[in-house]
Amino acid sequence: MYILGLNAYHADSSAAIFKDGMMIAATEEERFRRVKYWAGFPSEAIQFCLKEAGISIDQVDHIAIG
Repeated sequence: MYILGLNAYHADSSAAIFKDGMMIAATEEERFRRVKYWAGFPSEAIQFCLKEAGISIDQVDHIAIG
């Protein structure tokens, strides 16, 4: 089971992906946008996490938003 975790629309937006309870990848959006404390939807961080997991968004079972 894949779970995509999001922190969105306030400072330090980020994404993380877990498979069967084990973290595969996690990153902050500011790494891609080059803006400290970037706030918004972490689209680049999501793409990075999905790529690291080797899956598409269609394969994600749950999305959690903090």
